[in-house]
Amino acid sequence: MNLISIADLTPEEILEVLDRADEMKARRNDPSRGEVLAAKSIAAIFEKPSTRTRVSLEVAMTELGGHALYLSSDDLQLGRGETVADTARVLSRYVHAIAARVYHHATVEELARYAAVPVINLLSDLEHPCQILADMMTMRERFGRLEGLKVAWVGDGNNVCNSTILAAALMGMEMVVASPPGFGPNGKILDQADRLGGGTVVVTDPVKAVCGADVVETDTWVSMGDEAEADRRKVAFQRYQVNSDLIRHAADEAIVLHCLPAHRGCEITDDVMDGPRSAILDQSENRLHSVKAVLERLMV
Repeated sequence: MNLISIADLTPEEILEVLDRADEMKARRNDPSRGEVLAAKSIAAIFEKPSTRTRVSLEVAMTELGGHALYLSSDDLQLGRGETVADTARVLSRYVHAIAARVYHHATVEELARYAAVPVINLLSDLEHPCQILADMMTMRERFGRLEGLKVAWVGDGNNVCNSTILAAALMGMEMVVASPPGFGPNGKILDQADRLGGGTVVVTDPVKAVCGADVVETDTWVSMGDEAEADRRKVAFQRYQVNSDLIRHAADEAIVLHCLPAHRGCEITDDVMDGPRSAILDQSENRLHSVKAVLERLMV
């Protein structure tokens, strides 16, 4: 089994992962928790730099008794022209799983096609399934449920947005996305969400999106790989800042999420990020516990 898209998991499997993540979080300091991945290794391919993804993965493997090998493009022959397929075949002879944080979704799909071990998408330009698992874990901690929650995404319709759309469809959440024209979510992802039974509403008015929302989520306006568009994007997204004026339209108990890193003063203001509505640090911590549950599920 691989985790390339959040839609690779059924709703029942998502709940099982989240339940296990909750248990692992509660028992993190329990010496009897066991090392279920003892003597197992994962190859972690990073084409993009990372803080949360790399640290959470390496710590998760260590706490489960296994070992993570950090492999940048410079560390692999991929950087010198070796094919993804050959890399997948060879690594499968050494390790028990492959995880990859890549520029192009096709790369992680090709790894999964040729690998003989589980492959985990740590981020691609299309999806970020490990992030949305942490997000859903955080939502359940705050609200005790997922079904029926209204999630408002404000900003760029990027990879995290795409995974959130699919997760909302799978788990019975209402999803509204507010993006500037031309910066909305992937059309194929929207069609897939429709087929899963949970259509997403896409609007250009952030106030309309946030009105009555239980969860308000945002991300950087300029993702890695979009730097050449930085100036144009900052102009286009000026109305889409998550600030106190916008948050007052959300539900009284609404929480704010941001997968980080944040550009404070751009997509989110300090008073919101550090304020009482923010669940951002819990969300960030939950990357560890949720990926532990994923690793155990795929590698045991």
